[in-house]
Amino acid sequence: MEFILLGFADIPHLQWFLFGLFLIIYIIILMSNGTIFLITKIDPALQSPVYFFLANFSFLEICFVTATLPRMLMNLGTQRRRISLVACATQMCFFLLFGGTECLLLAVLAYYRYVAICNPLNYPLVVNRRVCIQLVTGSWTIGIPLMIVQTYQIFSLPFCGSNQIDHFFCDILPVLKLACGDTFVNMMLVYTIALLFVMVPFLWILGSYSKIMCIILKLSSATSRAKAFSTCSSHLMVVVLFFGSAIITYLRPNTRHSEGTGKMLSLFYTILTPIFNPMIYCLRNKDVIMALRKLLCK
Repeated sequence: MEFILLGFADIPHLQWFLFGLFLIIYIIILMSNGTIFLITKIDPALQSPVYFFLANFSFLEICFVTATLPRMLMNLGTQRRRISLVACATQMCFFLLFGGTECLLLAVLAYYRYVAICNPLNYPLVVNRRVCIQLVTGSWTIGIPLMIVQTYQIFSLPFCGSNQIDHFFCDILPVLKLACGDTFVNMMLVYTIALLFVMVPFLWILGSYSKIMCIILKLSSATSRAKAFSTCSSHLMVVVLFFGSAIITYLRPNTRHSEGTGKMLSLFYTILTPIFNPMIYCLRNKDVIMALRKLLCK
């Protein structure tokens, strides 16, 4: 009827340090993404399609970290690591939904940037308000049935052995290890969804940025090239960090590996990238900085 999330129980002397660290990270993520979401809604200068994408992206980051971090903070603070079967299934479902949506939204942002740089004359036609709403709505909704089916299949399995999940949240692979039945079909579904929601968007992003790089190389101004390379390289760094850790976690062969490695990899795509994304995508943007200054002055 319940599981025990071991989390970081193997390092008891660092429990309060980790609690303070993750609490600070969570507050920073909420404040930075919440501020970006707020100013993109109230500032008239930030009503273009790109800021519509970034507002949705910031809201998604808040949802994504909230699916895992509050439970982890509660476990670190109270040392009560128990989680009911229903709560575990709910956490997994929302984590998968928000994670899949983030993969698709990152691909949409790459598409927007590709059109803006490689096809600027058609940009107003290709990236208009209606198309933006359709892309964002599709990113949020396309994964809902798949993630619900995935979660339902996993929690329909019998759990008759250990109830200790060696992770800090209810992730797919640690939970599947506790199942007593045949998990072949479940693993095939995990690989299929990981290919569709992780690998395909990642390859799309790499393809978009490779074409963007080709255009940048043709720029006559060295200053423009350096600025464009700086922006694209920072975007790619966060994308590779997020997708790389997710690909290694969900698409590596099912062999004996360190549980600590799995937990460390999951920290990259659940905590580190949400704290970097607002800095990389928004807080280096002059329009966002101006809007932030106006808000602070008011």
